[in-house]
Amino acid sequence: MSTQVSETSAGLSDRINALEASATLAMAAKARELRAEGKDIIGLSLGEPDFNTPDFIKDAAIQAVNDNYNSYTPVDGYVELKDAIITKFKRDNDLTYDRSQIVVSTGAKQALYNIAQVYLNPGDEVLLPCPYWVSYSDIVKLSGGVPVEVKTSINTDFKITAEQLENAITPKTKMLWYSSPCNPSGSIYSKEELRALADVLQKYPDVIVVSDEIYEHINYVGGHASMAQFEDMYNRTVTVNGVAKAFAMTGWRIGYIGAPKAIARACNKIQGQVTSGANCIAQRAVITALEAPVSKIQYMVDEFKERRSLILKLLSEIPGFECNEPEGAFYVFPDISHYFGKTLQGQTIENATDFSMFLLEKANVATVTGIAFGNGNCIRISYAASTEQIIEAIRRIKETLS
Repeated sequence: MSTQVSETSAGLSDRINALEASATLAMAAKARELRAEGKDIIGLSLGEPDFNTPDFIKDAAIQAVNDNYNSYTPVDGYVELKDAIITKFKRDNDLTYDRSQIVVSTGAKQALYNIAQVYLNPGDEVLLPCPYWVSYSDIVKLSGGVPVEVKTSINTDFKITAEQLENAITPKTKMLWYSSPCNPSGSIYSKEELRALADVLQKYPDVIVVSDEIYEHINYVGGHASMAQFEDMYNRTVTVNGVAKAFAMTGWRIGYIGAPKAIARACNKIQGQVTSGANCIAQRAVITALEAPVSKIQYMVDEFKERRSLILKLLSEIPGFECNEPEGAFYVFPDISHYFGKTLQGQTIENATDFSMFLLEKANVATVTGIAFGNGNCIRISYAASTEQIIEAIRRIKETLS
């Protein structure tokens, strides 16, 4: 007797049926589909540097191949890589960790998933300052937690205040998650702003913090601050980082955490049952990346800063786009609610998703709806693209909207 699996979602787990697809990946897939149909689509949707991985890192990978690194790696990473991460944390963040507090994962996304899986029980609440990276909410849900959005606006540079944090905490609050520099807004929390949040958290000793610092080095104002730098928050903070953004290594898939020992041990345990250790060649290359002075990647940051100035200038010339100046990362997050309720080329724009799809279909420019990031008034535009592409994309948008 044979059983045929249905082509619908019937029979699949409630877990997967309730899961949203990543909005950034979905838009990228839609853009590829339209390109395959012959349309000239400019992609400003993915959070991926358009630079090649630096040669000194590629050379280290080639050397690792020639040195016959091909075996399973330790679940939590090579000792040499953990030592390089420890040195990096001390050098760049004034954070002191030992090997038992470091776990290397297949990208920072897996690191975040590990944390949620080992720390959340059903019904536990996780505070997400809006806007937040698209996967935070669904990672929390997959782990049985409840994402709680804390709204911000362009008027506060998309950052939460101590008062908002205080008002959002309930007896069910288990964690606060945020990124700085932020994806999608590019906002950066200063040391003083983090201290104000930490002061609130002193009243709630059971709440831990997940600080996503993957964009740390793409910073145009200097002075990156980490929550774990505060002595009274060190044992309550998991610092998440990786090499994808600053080193143009998105496909190498290496992320890592510095964490309280119990959380690191738990992340190591769950990873051992899911993926085990991260790729051996990528790990060897990342040792070289992290041991190098940060100045070796400054050329990319300088270029991103120039593009930021360019795209802000061009967007300021389009009526209905309200932008603040992002301090880091490589995104702008304009408020486009001016267009809600309006009819453009026969299409009524009800929300940010409508607007983003309108730009894709009419201007041939791929962006991402802000709804996916917890802010329905905005869209995310990546300027990890060439100057020529940015100029042409914004020209198309301006012409289409006019």
